[in-house]
Amino acid sequence: MAHAPPHPSPTQPPVQPPEQMAFRALADPTRRQILRLLAQDSLTIAEVAENFQMTRAAVKKHLTILDEGNLISVRTEGRARLNRLNPDGLRQVFDWFGFFDAFWDDRLATLKSEIEKDIQ
Repeated sequence: MAHAPPHPSPTQPPVQPPEQMAFRALADPTRRQILRLLAQDSLTIAEVAENFQMTRAAVKKHLTILDEGNLISVRTEGRARLNRLNPDGLRQVFDWFGFFDAFWDDRLATLKSEIEKDIQ
């Protein structure tokens, strides 16, 4: 007798593919702004929070989502936890968009050729 797969726990969300996590992280304008800050320097939660009118807890939640999306990395230095941009995580997103960039380049080149044929 085959067993049914276990149901996801109501307290645990289903595991999402890494690229989906990255896009979820990038979907929020606050998180995109945090990424811009972290592109300049590694910052603690408190230092990030100084740039926003929100609680440290809210900033921590945003940083957690960015970390889950592999867009930032966190390292401990003494008592401080420094958040920094993870360029490799962004490369994954860039590569995904690159596929569609090539798609449109091909389509536009074909359109250009057809228009040039009609002009001649």
